[in-house]
Amino acid sequence: MASSRNLVVEIAAGNERGKVLTMRDEEKAKEDDSPSAKRSKFERFPLTRWELAAALGVFLVFSTGLFCIYLTMPAADYGKLKLPRSISDLRLLKDNLATYVSEYPAQFILGYCSTYIFMQTFMIPGTIFMSLLAGALFGIVRGLFLVVFNATAGASSCFFLSKLIGRPLVNWLWPEKMRFFQAEIAKRKEKLLNYMLFLRVTPTLPNLFINLASPIVDIPFHIFFLATLLGLIPASYITVKAGLALGDLKSVKDLYDFKTLSVLFLIGSISILPTLLKRKRIYE
Repeated sequence: MASSRNLVVEIAAGNERGKVLTMRDEEKAKEDDSPSAKRSKFERFPLTRWELAAALGVFLVFSTGLFCIYLTMPAADYGKLKLPRSISDLRLLKDNLATYVSEYPAQFILGYCSTYIFMQTFMIPGTIFMSLLAGALFGIVRGLFLVVFNATAGASSCFFLSKLIGRPLVNWLWPEKMRFFQAEIAKRKEKLLNYMLFLRVTPTLPNLFINLASPIVDIPFHIFFLATLLGLIPASYITVKAGLALGDLKSVKDLYDFKTLSVLFLIGSISILPTLLKRKRIYE
């Protein structure tokens, strides 16, 4: 009888401890979900002091080079020149630059390329307006060449910058997207170029994320470079062509309507067709 009573007491005590632990876990979960906890988690910046110093150093070097290029350019009315943030800004900038481009084409192209690559390297928004400007000022052929060249060079610079300090930053900003991307890359090692071409052609993943995440998941640079060079051509062509008719363009959203996105996904699907056919043969 005594042993039975002891057993009952031990079971009761175990149940009480379980209830206490459950209550503590619930309280801890509530604390983690609270706004203050989320804010403190967000405030934990992932870069160390040395990594932040390296990033600032690279930014300073690029900024100094860009500033020196601007100093060597012929004088202009700089009060009217600014990075466009809307279609209306772009129209005004085009009108102000038309004479300057005709008089100093080489100097302008140097300044344009430097600005584009700088923005692409440091993820500064607005490169789509620069692409539209290339079409408006140079036409389809020269404009497309300029945009693809600058976008590829800027993406490559961003690739190496991320290789230097990007891992903690990307894992902090996009943890779930990063795990998905890593798993997809691991499954497609044999046809990696086809998959990267698909990502570049279609808006499945943002180009900014691809630039930053690629070196972290060990995508070789030659594959990254080739996929970027070829994969950006279709979307760049659409943007440059739209730059020829700025008067008809009301918003950047008009560039990528349902028809345009369907064409891009069709082109992207062709790039991964060899991978799909290989899988079908394996399953058969």
